[in-house]
Amino acid sequence: MYNNKIFNIVVLAKQVPDTRNVGKDAMKEDGTVNRAALPAIFNPEDLSALEMALTIKDKLLENCKITVITMGPVRAADIIREALYRGADQGVVLSDRKFAGSDTLATSYALALAVKKTGHFDLVIAGRQAIDGDTAQVGPQIAEKLNLPQITYSEEIMNITDTRVRVKRRLERGIEIVEAPFPCLLTVHGSAAPCRARNAKKLMKYKHAKTPSELAEPGTENQSRYSQKPFLNIEEWTADHVNAIPERLGLSGSPTKVKKIENVVLVKKESQNINPNEEGIHLLIRELVNTRVIG
Repeated sequence: MYNNKIFNIVVLAKQVPDTRNVGKDAMKEDGTVNRAALPAIFNPEDLSALEMALTIKDKLLENCKITVITMGPVRAADIIREALYRGADQGVVLSDRKFAGSDTLATSYALALAVKKTGHFDLVIAGRQAIDGDTAQVGPQIAEKLNLPQITYSEEIMNITDTRVRVKRRLERGIEIVEAPFPCLLTVHGSAAPCRARNAKKLMKYKHAKTPSELAEPGTENQSRYSQKPFLNIEEWTADHVNAIPERLGLSGSPTKVKKIENVVLVKKESQNINPNEEGIHLLIRELVNTRVIG
């Protein structure tokens, strides 16, 4: 299988704010996320998407190439390095001030252009949703823009041939086994296998990998190694690199607008013990109705 060609997989990954550490400064006045105030992590379901790609690569051996694309500020290169440490072959950071404030429509537009720019691809894999937005819209929108068949809620690759992939989908009330021809796009459910740990040899190989923007930062030493070792150069694409229409990017290309944000603070109130009997149940229901929790 695939003896005469490379099977190309594009994995879409996102650096997201760690929602376990949300504080009062988490949002800006314009309704966008204040990413500088929150620790950044690899979106969990995108890690599962990477593992699915690596599992396919294990089966195809050297005849498989994994390219990881992430869209975000310069620091999003951390995601590419993490992917390289685990077995990805190369990565691209899609970074430009023009992307700032993008909703799912503008994001999917930019990412679809980036996927096209990679050249020939057989499979695009992304997490079902990101923990900072929870919309689950970007993957399907990219599939539509690229005119690709798509399988959402993917949990496991059941079989893969020269022309098709068979996938197990995890649904609310059970599972489905679905096939799609190549090229196609998969979004990966959170119940899929977690991503493998970093590989020590790959960590040592790629720990100094940087984007052009990072190399331009003051204090970057031993720049000559990046010409001697091309694998340490992480590609960085701007809106111009992917031939994006400026009006379809960022806030101007995002019809979704946040009108109001409220900080909800849960305050502990007086507790009340309810006896586990019929009288206690009636008392509980009456209390819930009176406080308009129900009814």
